[in-house]
Amino acid sequence: MSLATLGALASSAAVRSGEASAVEVIEAVLAHIGARNPAVNAFTAVTAERALSEAKAVDARRARGEALGPLAGAPFAVKNLFDIAGLTTVAGSKIDAGRPPAAKDAYIVGKLREAGAILVGALNMDEYAYGFTTENTHYGPVRNPHGLAHSAGGSSGGSGAAVAGGLVPIALASDTNGSIRVPSSFCGTFGLKPTYGRLSRAGTRPFVASLDHLGPLCRTVGDLAACYDAMQGHDPADAGCVDRPVEPASPGLEQGAAGLRIAIAGGHFSGSGIAAAAVASVAQALGARHMVDVPEAGRARAAAYVITASEGADLHLDDLKSRAGDFDPMTRDRFLAGALVPASWVLRAQRFRRWYHERVMELFQEVDILLAPATPCAAPKIGQETIEIDGVTVPSRPYIGVYTQPLSFIGLPIVAAPLREPGEMPIAVQIIAAPWREADALRVAHELERHRITNAEPALG
Repeated sequence: MSLATLGALASSAAVRSGEASAVEVIEAVLAHIGARNPAVNAFTAVTAERALSEAKAVDARRARGEALGPLAGAPFAVKNLFDIAGLTTVAGSKIDAGRPPAAKDAYIVGKLREAGAILVGALNMDEYAYGFTTENTHYGPVRNPHGLAHSAGGSSGGSGAAVAGGLVPIALASDTNGSIRVPSSFCGTFGLKPTYGRLSRAGTRPFVASLDHLGPLCRTVGDLAACYDAMQGHDPADAGCVDRPVEPASPGLEQGAAGLRIAIAGGHFSGSGIAAAAVASVAQALGARHMVDVPEAGRARAAAYVITASEGADLHLDDLKSRAGDFDPMTRDRFLAGALVPASWVLRAQRFRRWYHERVMELFQEVDILLAPATPCAAPKIGQETIEIDGVTVPSRPYIGVYTQPLSFIGLPIVAAPLREPGEMPIAVQIIAAPWREADALRVAHELERHRITNAEPALG
């Protein structure tokens, strides 16, 4: 594989050993982005000057014999709702494009820079993170590197496509109802949605503050764990960030699934077709035969819709009143509907949320890991209005998140692990752990990767 498409840890190892300079890595990556991005439309901004300046600084530190961070020289990009110093944070919108540039980087962007990683740009997304397909009216649709006629998923479609297309080894994204796991499934990457409150969201454009998570997408579990480790740390600037000790996941990866009690999520999560086959393949590889029912998961999805619509709309009421025509029409209509949700519905949804959390926590007294589909299907075509689930034709956009929403709702840590048969579009399985047990989910994903059950090879055509 060329310097342009090396993984994060592999890039850093090449820089650390002197096999390649950081400048050479970044120059190769920028050239690859220039050649490949027009086809997939993953990037909305490329920070070439900044990237080369940071690469020169890494090379200078190495020349002086100074210690380098664990991701020194590794390129990364971020969903364009993350603040990047000197760039306007557009969050997929036309409205925010007229606002002043960010004064500093988002907190976890800074954490990756401290680890030596080098930012190369900002990535396309659904407007204000409200969508599952990244068919953005203002910046164009993101195309899936495994099939350019297909969706890359959303709302972090640019993140999924950039990693799957070999443009960067690391992309940061947000996940409110599935926006890391859906692109991971459709594009065939690993993705991590940590426990709610684990990583700081300071310096990012919120969508639904009570549901928003941040996390990485990568092509290897080792890269995923290394990014996660680098981004941990309490940040009082985010009131939702929990003050917990840093708990590195990388050192425990080699333990694999040993000693973990793994079960299959049944009931609402009993998929069909390709989704069911993916879970069955993973379960067989892990020796998981026990099935547990997650109670009222369908109702949890409905409650998540209520909270998402109402809380999301509240952030945009002023613009809805004064600049309604500048929204993506589908985003605008969702927010308008959310603004009309009765307060009593939101109250009931939040009360149910606490009850549901307690019931799911009871399951984790019996198991350590649950397996479930990430999406009900592989990536639909761009513009495709319907998909089929269990023989029933349903609207594609709202049903893409049928398996992700009930889990974001209570903030569980989840790794999306991709499977792909030759000639087929990818699909992923969710590896779901108890709160603060990200390391367990990453261990299971590493076990699958080691035995080649998963497949996250980049699409370079």
